[in-house]
Amino acid sequence: MKDKIFAGLLLLSILLQGCDNQTTQASTAGNDTERKIDALLKQMTLEEKVGQMNQISFSGENGKVRELVCKGEVGSILNITDPDMINSLQQVAMEESRLKIPLIIGRDVIHGFKTIFPIPLGQAASFDPQLIEDGARIAAIEAASTGINWTFAPMIDIARDPRWGRIAESLGEDPYLTSVLGAAMIKGFQTDELDGPTAIAACPKHFVGYGAAEAGKDYNSTFIPERLLRNVYLPSFEAAVKAGAATFMTSFNDNNGVPSSGNKFILDQVLRKEWAFDGFVVSDWTSIAEMISHGFCKDGKEAAEKAVNAGVDMDMVSELYVKHLKELLQEGKVKQSTIDDAVRSILRIKFRLGLFDNPYISTDAKEVIYAEEHLQKAKEAAIESAILLKNEANILPLGDHIKTIAVIGPMADAPHDQLGTWIFDGDKNHTVTPLKALQQQYGDKIRILYTQGTAYSRDMETNGIPAAVSIARSADIVLAFVGEESILSGEAHSLSNLNLQGVQSELIEAVAKTGTPVVTIVMAGRPLTIGRDAEHSKAVLFNFHPGTMGGPAIADLLFGKAVPGGKLPVTFPKTVGQIPLYYAHNNTGRPYQGGETLLNDIPSEAGQTSLGNTSFHLDAGVEPLYPFGYGLSYTTFEYSNLRLSNTQMTASDVLNVSVDITNTGNYDATEIAQLYVQDCFASVTRPVKELKRFDHIPLKAGEKKTTTFTLPIAELAFYNIDMKKIVEPGDFNLWVGPNSQEGLKASFVVN
Repeated sequence: MKDKIFAGLLLLSILLQGCDNQTTQASTAGNDTERKIDALLKQMTLEEKVGQMNQISFSGENGKVRELVCKGEVGSILNITDPDMINSLQQVAMEESRLKIPLIIGRDVIHGFKTIFPIPLGQAASFDPQLIEDGARIAAIEAASTGINWTFAPMIDIARDPRWGRIAESLGEDPYLTSVLGAAMIKGFQTDELDGPTAIAACPKHFVGYGAAEAGKDYNSTFIPERLLRNVYLPSFEAAVKAGAATFMTSFNDNNGVPSSGNKFILDQVLRKEWAFDGFVVSDWTSIAEMISHGFCKDGKEAAEKAVNAGVDMDMVSELYVKHLKELLQEGKVKQSTIDDAVRSILRIKFRLGLFDNPYISTDAKEVIYAEEHLQKAKEAAIESAILLKNEANILPLGDHIKTIAVIGPMADAPHDQLGTWIFDGDKNHTVTPLKALQQQYGDKIRILYTQGTAYSRDMETNGIPAAVSIARSADIVLAFVGEESILSGEAHSLSNLNLQGVQSELIEAVAKTGTPVVTIVMAGRPLTIGRDAEHSKAVLFNFHPGTMGGPAIADLLFGKAVPGGKLPVTFPKTVGQIPLYYAHNNTGRPYQGGETLLNDIPSEAGQTSLGNTSFHLDAGVEPLYPFGYGLSYTTFEYSNLRLSNTQMTASDVLNVSVDITNTGNYDATEIAQLYVQDCFASVTRPVKELKRFDHIPLKAGEKKTTTFTLPIAELAFYNIDMKKIVEPGDFNLWVGPNSQEGLKASFVVN
């Protein structure tokens, strides 16, 4: 035993020494980079400095762009994916410009470049950091092969309003889940070596609070007080800094009257001073100029002044820095040191990307686009991202008794729409739809009948429904593929109605009346109010737009080749009127206790106080349609024997939480166990529950395992009544279970 302890200590010593050596090497390299940056700055004219702060979008006018690059008046170019053209422009920068500073090439690579993965909200349903990292890694490999070295992802806004179209790009409503998965995505894009040939710089967005847009309308104002900002909306961005994110992007919204691109508090005080971020900040598309529309700036000159002084280093496409910084400097409204610091930050990332040494992309490299291993990983992601919401009488998976299937619905064979939002470079010709996958895998074994029933998700025509009813009568099972076209979610695609669009609900109801069991498969970009549709369905499988390989993934899930295990990363409301609806809400002074009288149970002329006087909607109650963290399996799991390593803790202690989980069903499957904590009494009201840990537990049928969560008590800190981040002493509750509403409960005290 002593020999093993000694060997372990020796190994630890070697590892620590290696860490020290790596730190020393990084410090030396960093100092060398800073010297190179300072040397460049001393040579640069004001025009060349401002040029580095100028990002343009490639419009095909190659001659004009080449002229700007040659004069050193552009630092980054957007939206160019031709490797020959990129190399040509880099050649101008490196051989014809005076200072030979390479370009950084940006592109929106959100959930895949060519091989499209599930939308980020779908990937978040996997609760799987490694899967998220792998998806970003593949996206980076494919994008880098064309010369792209910068992506505007991950989007780590906390999104609690499904009316907001950009919830599709988010990782859900929870700060902890978003922090963990966002960091994984950054690692996938950047790797541990940002100057590697397949690494691209990440750009967490949108800093900050964009997901709280009023009424769920894109670009709308937010009203987030500092305590809420720090406790809920900032943690994912701080985690991104700790993960080494190279760049940040400001958001479109104003918060409490201050647009993000002019907000010195978040950009300078929080990002630079508190978090020591040393990459660069880029505005979102024309968001500097849009501060005029906000009414925050009189004109472009004032917008440039406020943005650069707030801490926006690079202007995305509005060109206001190019037009106004020289004059603002002469007038003393902008300091030379402010411009120099912005340029220094931009050059630092270009050095870290290795662009000064390797600015070109090889055009004869091995083809990586749609590589087989990429497609298989995309299929795996689509499987892990699927959430089983209902499975009455275990109708899924489909068995050998199924001889005829009726496939209906507008999403059964919609190769473009199943890819989802933000797919500038995706190709629908490579998409495998559910209909195609079913035909390929089972067409020789099972009779597959197909009719759309409705041409597309918004179609209001009902003349296709009779044909769907007809084939439903001839089938053993109906597979109804419904949801949203990709255009209905994403930027600028907010909705006030979250029901299935068009006549899709009527289609489901009509085929259900035939008596043939209906399995509803939803593909959408956001949570939908599908309670009515679930009632008419024996099973519901929800897929946030699943990407290129969504079809084979869904086919495998329907027939039991794969077992669903995804969990909801966002709460599903019953009705739009419940929004905002999220699990980690604060309690009221009169919290809902259950058993209150609902709308249709109210007696005539009931007394004013007869309904319980607690916080709920008369017509919807208080419960969601499906809670955060919810998701079924083809098997069942039992949680037992919850135990804590200690029930009396201090802020410096570490709590170990153990629980036994048994697979009590007939299928091998993986359960995503979730740990939630409640701070019962504090100087400010705290959420009723907060996710603090989760774990994937693979279990064979009948198998039992013990899983242990390690939770440092320091992670229970929050910004208190004095705006100080501390762990306050007091009573805490803890739950471990399958979702945010169920689980075993224990309590402990922090002294």
